[in-house]
Amino acid sequence: MSESYVKRLFTILLDAVTDKDPQVQEQVCGALCALGESQPEEALRACEEHLRLHEKLAHPYRTMILRVMETVVSSHVGELDKGLARASILLASSEMTKVKELVCDWQQAASNVLVALGKRFISSVMEEILSKFQPGVLPHHFVVQTLANLSVSNVFGMVPFLTSILSTMLPMLSAAKPDSMRVVFCCALQRFSESTLEYLADLDQAPDPTVRKDAFATDIFSAYDILFHHWLQSREAKLRLAVVEALGPMSHLLPSEKLEEQLPKLLPGVLGLYKKHAETVHVSRSLGQILEAAASVGSRTLDVQLDSLLAALHAQICVPVESSSPLVMSNQKEVLRCFTVLACCSPDRLLAFLLPKLDTGNERTRVGTLQVVRHVINSAAAQMEVKQPFILSSMKLPLLDTNSKVKRAVVQVISAMAHHGYLEQPGGKAMIEYIVQQCALPPEAEPQKLGANSEALAADSVRAISVSTLYLVSTTVDRMGDVLWPYLFEFLVPVRFTGALTPLCRSLAHLAQKRQEAGAHDLLIQYNGNVTLPSPYAMATRLLAVSSSPYLGDGRGAASLRLLSVLHRDIHPMLGQRWATAIPLLLEHLDGHTEETLSRKEWEEKLLMFLRDTLAVVSDNTWICQLSLEMCKQLPSYNGTPLEKNFLYKCIGTTLGAASSKEVVRKRLQELLETARYQEESEREGLACCFGICASSHLDDTLAQLEDFVKSDVFRKSAGIFNIFKDRSESEVEKAKSALILCYGHVAARAPRELLPARVEPDIFRNMSQCFSTKALGIKVETKDLGLRLCLAQSVCMASQAVCSGSHGSSFQLLRKPELVAQMMEFIKAEPSDSLRTPMRKKAMLACTYLASLEPALEGQAQADLIHSCLHSIMAVPPEPEGVDGHQEPLYRDTMQALKDLLTSLLQRNMTPQGLQVMVEHLSPWIKSPRGHERVRALGLSACLLQHFLKHLHISALVPFHNLGLLLGLFSPRCADLWPATRQEAVSCVYSLLYLQLGYEGFSRDYQDDVVEQLLTLKDGLGHPDPAILFHTCHSVAQIIGKRLPPDQLISLLLTLFEGLGDPDQNCSRAATVIVNCLLKGRGHVLLEKVPEIVSALRSKLQETHGEHVLQAAQHSVYILAARHHAAVVSSLLGSPLPFDSHTCTLWRALAVEPGLATQVLGLLLEKMSGDVPFKESRAFLLSSAPDRVATLPPLAATCALYEVASAPASGPAVLELYPQLFAALLLRVSCTVGVQLPRNLQAKERKSASSGLASPSLEPCSSAVDALQAVLLRGGNDDVVQRMELEGGWQLLRTSAGHEEGVTRLASAYEMQRVSSTAFLAELLGSNTANDLMLLEPLLDNLLARQKDTCARVRRLVLRGLANVASGSPDKVRAHGPQLLTAMIGGLDDGDDPHSLVALEAMVGLARLLDLVEAWDLRSVLLHVAIRIRPFFDSEKVEFRSASIRLFGHLNKACQGDCEDVFLEQLVGGLAPLLLHLQDPQPPVAAACRFALRMCGPNLECEELAAIFQKHLQEGRGLHFGEFLNTTCKHLMHHFPDLLGRLLSTSLFYFKSSWEDIRAAAPMLTGFLALHVEAERRPQVDLEQLLAALQLLLKDPAPAVRVKAAETLGRLVKLA
Repeated sequence: MSESYVKRLFTILLDAVTDKDPQVQEQVCGALCALGESQPEEALRACEEHLRLHEKLAHPYRTMILRVMETVVSSHVGELDKGLARASILLASSEMTKVKELVCDWQQAASNVLVALGKRFISSVMEEILSKFQPGVLPHHFVVQTLANLSVSNVFGMVPFLTSILSTMLPMLSAAKPDSMRVVFCCALQRFSESTLEYLADLDQAPDPTVRKDAFATDIFSAYDILFHHWLQSREAKLRLAVVEALGPMSHLLPSEKLEEQLPKLLPGVLGLYKKHAETVHVSRSLGQILEAAASVGSRTLDVQLDSLLAALHAQICVPVESSSPLVMSNQKEVLRCFTVLACCSPDRLLAFLLPKLDTGNERTRVGTLQVVRHVINSAAAQMEVKQPFILSSMKLPLLDTNSKVKRAVVQVISAMAHHGYLEQPGGKAMIEYIVQQCALPPEAEPQKLGANSEALAADSVRAISVSTLYLVSTTVDRMGDVLWPYLFEFLVPVRFTGALTPLCRSLAHLAQKRQEAGAHDLLIQYNGNVTLPSPYAMATRLLAVSSSPYLGDGRGAASLRLLSVLHRDIHPMLGQRWATAIPLLLEHLDGHTEETLSRKEWEEKLLMFLRDTLAVVSDNTWICQLSLEMCKQLPSYNGTPLEKNFLYKCIGTTLGAASSKEVVRKRLQELLETARYQEESEREGLACCFGICASSHLDDTLAQLEDFVKSDVFRKSAGIFNIFKDRSESEVEKAKSALILCYGHVAARAPRELLPARVEPDIFRNMSQCFSTKALGIKVETKDLGLRLCLAQSVCMASQAVCSGSHGSSFQLLRKPELVAQMMEFIKAEPSDSLRTPMRKKAMLACTYLASLEPALEGQAQADLIHSCLHSIMAVPPEPEGVDGHQEPLYRDTMQALKDLLTSLLQRNMTPQGLQVMVEHLSPWIKSPRGHERVRALGLSACLLQHFLKHLHISALVPFHNLGLLLGLFSPRCADLWPATRQEAVSCVYSLLYLQLGYEGFSRDYQDDVVEQLLTLKDGLGHPDPAILFHTCHSVAQIIGKRLPPDQLISLLLTLFEGLGDPDQNCSRAATVIVNCLLKGRGHVLLEKVPEIVSALRSKLQETHGEHVLQAAQHSVYILAARHHAAVVSSLLGSPLPFDSHTCTLWRALAVEPGLATQVLGLLLEKMSGDVPFKESRAFLLSSAPDRVATLPPLAATCALYEVASAPASGPAVLELYPQLFAALLLRVSCTVGVQLPRNLQAKERKSASSGLASPSLEPCSSAVDALQAVLLRGGNDDVVQRMELEGGWQLLRTSAGHEEGVTRLASAYEMQRVSSTAFLAELLGSNTANDLMLLEPLLDNLLARQKDTCARVRRLVLRGLANVASGSPDKVRAHGPQLLTAMIGGLDDGDDPHSLVALEAMVGLARLLDLVEAWDLRSVLLHVAIRIRPFFDSEKVEFRSASIRLFGHLNKACQGDCEDVFLEQLVGGLAPLLLHLQDPQPPVAAACRFALRMCGPNLECEELAAIFQKHLQEGRGLHFGEFLNTTCKHLMHHFPDLLGRLLSTSLFYFKSSWEDIRAAAPMLTGFLALHVEAERRPQVDLEQLLAALQLLLKDPAPAVRVKAAETLGRLVKLA
């Protein structure tokens, strides 16, 4: 490619810079940069020339070109020659200074070019810049800016120039009047100072190591004088900030004596800026630099200015800020940097200023001061070391502050103190206690600000910071070990530090491990008279108690257990080995659960087992008694945490159970009874658990202590009637009684089973009764307190259960049983029937359950009353309304479970079918209840009872399960109940009943029946809300019932189900019909004699019930019966009175559902219609001239029935099968009944029906025959005949004697068929196997081929479609008829008579279907012709044509794979570019067709790489990255087929003018990628002039996307250079 071409390429792109679309502009610049990467010098020359020749080009476009130059220079500055660099420098300088006004983007871009060139050509750049930086003349703004930026980008190159620059600049400072000039001078001075300092810092690497700071001192001071004394006073804020930013680095270059001289004025001047500016970070940064400079020269002025400095800086640190602001955070860092300088210079005066500020009550002042204190503790540690006591003493008031921000700041200060030894001083423990106090804060007590950073606030909370601080100090600061140990133990037991237990335990555990590793004494805790440390008993009690709630406080359970494990020697010397195995198991259990999944009951039991093992290992009564005493002492500490107190009660019971001293046990129990808080329910429960656990080892002592307490003054009440209401604290006494009764229950539950029978009645039940009721004036007074009643029910339950579980439970005689059961029934009856709010019912029924298991047995009436009372108490309770808290759900569930347990317990006493029937009879009203919640409960109870009955079934002899049918009839329709839960339970009931039947038939209990087991798989279907799925499942249930139902129970089941048809729940009614129909279908062969009865019953039920679902079910039932006994059903229905009522008509239509049955029914009706004379002659009057013709009833009834059957849409196949017979018979019937009358009795019915206005079918014999004929024609597919007859009045003519002949004639003429219809029919017929099976293929093909020249284009199109259908109907015959088929398709392609080319479209679609099936030789002769003929359709405006032609092209390639002739290969190559471009076609079907065609083309190209790419990227449904795909494709095309370059380029140029925007955008992409990968020797093939002209034209395309791609392509054409 010639140089002129490269130049033209740049020219085209540079001209396109002025495009109005930003994306196009961006792409043009990108293309220029891409060209510049390979031709950097040409790029710079072109840009320079363009800018020079286009002086009037607007500055935004000049800016873009300059940015391109900057990019090129930055990447290739090392490759540029001096001449070009010089020209570029001159251009950039000219552009930068062309106008005096500030045009920042333009001038900044030019300046950046100079800075980029200055990295290598600093001398040339400086020569040009300095030429415009002359003494006495105020320079251009960006000249100064460029000097400033050069000094930063090339320090070593610029610093040698600075002395001359400064000498020239200084006079200009006085002349600079505009603020903008002054700002840029300040910026330059700042940069010059910074680069000088950097140069001096790296002097050993500098080109001139002789440079000294003194060389700049005079000039910098002169500049300083102007900046500080004149410019700093400006009203312009921007200038003041520029000045102060410059003063910072300049102060380091001032002579030390000048700096000392200026500091008294400089520092106040800078400090004064704090009041003038909101954003003060620049002021603070500069101030820090000035202070560092002053400190480096040992300035004494700082002492004089210190107070004002401290006041100003302190004010800055105390300003209320938003922590999220980067500027504010930067300012705080700079201010703290200033404090560091001052702390190193004057630590005493700094602290004298800061520490009194801590006593103020202002939040910001205190927080700011604490921040400074923390900072100087860390940054000036050496200077602060001797001040530690002073700083510690000043923290007293901040420690008392309750503000969260202050607390955070205090904690951070304490953390800094810990790292620097402060906490080892007197007063350090107060700091540690403060940290622990903050760790104990509850999370909810900390105020949370809502907002985007609320999570950050939570993580930065006082508690979180304190916890992390305590742990870090404990683990990372070695010197803190002796300070924290054992001092932290003092915080373990006090309740106020409970929230800090987790961090305390973790820190103590870490410290203890370190001491063990260091070889400490056997005992880690050395008390040495330190009475503030907790005893081992106190620590063990505390850590064990809090472990019961292991996930509270960030997991204090695991932390407490780990600390216990470390302290095993201090707790007791013998515990090490046992705890080494037990505690890891407990921790593993916690790790395997979360707070939601952990069972508290299971966890507490594990802890109690751990305690029992510990006590067994210690086996020291004195130690155990001391531990129990400590536990009792700590009980009041847990008044605020009832769960932990409850657990501690259990621990006390466990410990007392292990004690051997009875006196200690009695004493501790007495203390517990006297100090318990009976008003608290959890405490009553805990106390009872304690007594129960203790009783397992000390039963007699526990009972004795309880009885003593019962006899004490607590329960003694006056018998006087006037004193009944004056006794002290009635409520308190009731609560105490509740606790005592509960204690007896737990004692009974835990007592040794062998000792319990002798004590349960005299000691336990007697004292329970005594506590529950008292006597006043000889009258028994029972309490109304709910808690007391609940406790009695629970304790009776526990005691009864304990007796039952004993070895003598089955024979034990409980004399108080009737009294106790009656008491429980009273409790149940007293509960409100409209709500379930307390567990009273549950506990009472559980008590009755265990009482029922004991002897003596309940009497029959007593048992019935008990069942009735319990059912009524639970079943009628309304369900919980929406929105009620979920805590009621477990209560209801547990209560229902108690009821189930009670009923199964009662059933267990009579395990016979009669006993089961009795229980079901109790439940039957609830099963049929109109209220859904009652049904679901009743079905659930029924399922439970049946399962229990089945599980405990024992049969000694084979006896019938006589009530199986009745029970199945009751439960099976409920499989479709409106409530899903009811449906599930109903299936369970059916499941159990069928297994019961198998059991009664002699099968073993563990036998699994495959049929019955299928019921379990149907439950999912019953849960589905879709009625279709639901009733299908019910049908499956019925099938299973039918397979296992004994024959003798079928009728009783059907009769029961017929009653269910009228169920108010329509779903159950439908289910009954489904089950009936299924049974009829499966077992109907035995019901022949019952057919009339069943049909009659169904008609009666239809008359009673008007539901649509019942109607449909009855239809199905009749259909099923007819399938078994069609003659009997037809006879029964024909016996129905005429005219048929609507229900009878419905049943007739049901017989048309199945074609086989419908054929049989129609055959029978034809026999009935033709088997008797159509009429009889009779004279209405003796003297009448001619006899009347009166229709006979059997043929009339058969005709009416035939009409009903043929009216059903499903009768179509049957009508077609009997069409000739039906047509002939009905036409004959019409002719025979013209003028025939009805019998007189039916005439009367007709008149009565007409007068009443009831709509009923006409019985007129001829009309009924005509109606039947119409129905048969419609079902036979002759709708057009019926409509034509209707339009011409033919049907009416047929009914009359005068017009009958004309009517028949018109009927015949309506059968003339049209060419289109017959052709379409034949075409579709060829698409099925029928034509081949019936040996019709040859005649059909001949018929269609004869119609190829039809004048109607639709016919010709249908001919081609039919011929193509051979591919699907008879694919094996395509080869034999290949030439004919291909000739026809080619003719279709060449069809010139179709203006819309639809015939050609059909031919292309048909060819695509046939190509894979024809002989290769037949295809070879037409391949080229087809390819040429379809090529124009690739670019058709119609989507269908593009898609079909491209897809056919793919099939052509597929058909000739491996045998592609050179002639066709030419067509393939010619189509390659269009296919690639149409991948971007806006219509998805066309793009999909291109994918297919290219995949098929791949193998014919004989390039494995291209074929693989096409197969990989062009699969259907896979996303395509078009640019990447096209790039790879072009790469392989140019590598394997370089000769195609010219053809591909010319084709792509053709598509530059495409009407589709997407393809116009794709065409230059193809061109660009081809150019990118063309080999050097092939470049002359490219017509560059034509290509550039086309792309230049495309850059003016109206679509921005096209212009973007054109610009992108131009950037790639550099490869052709």
